[in-house]
Amino acid sequence: MARVTVEDCIDKVENRFELVLLAGHRARQISQGEPITVDRDNDKNPVVALREIADETLSPGDLKEALIHSLQKHVEVDEPEPDLPVIADQSGDSPEADAPDEASVSFDRMSEEELLAGIEGLVPPEKSDDF
Repeated sequence: MARVTVEDCIDKVENRFELVLLAGHRARQISQGEPITVDRDNDKNPVVALREIADETLSPGDLKEALIHSLQKHVEVDEPEPDLPVIADQSGDSPEADAPDEASVSFDRMSEEELLAGIEGLVPPEKSDDF
């Protein structure tokens, strides 16, 4: 392939804008020292990148992931929380012994009418001249 055109690559990456982004990212990778997967043939980095995409020596999905990763500024990593040790009090009992039973814990429940009556009973704060 002497000349690489967008038409040679468009069946690999359907969106032309995405093709330009991927080829540009790959050309920057090549200029930073990444090994190329096709013969250079005295071509510049953008042409080599397009040839790699056209010859399918690189996966467009992998290039897209590398591009996204290079643009991310903050990557959240879901790390498991460390298990906290159970600290026993001075009597030697575990803290779980002091915890009440689930059956003995009760919550106050309020009906919608009681909630509305409570809200209606609220008085707005008085306005002052300070503001």
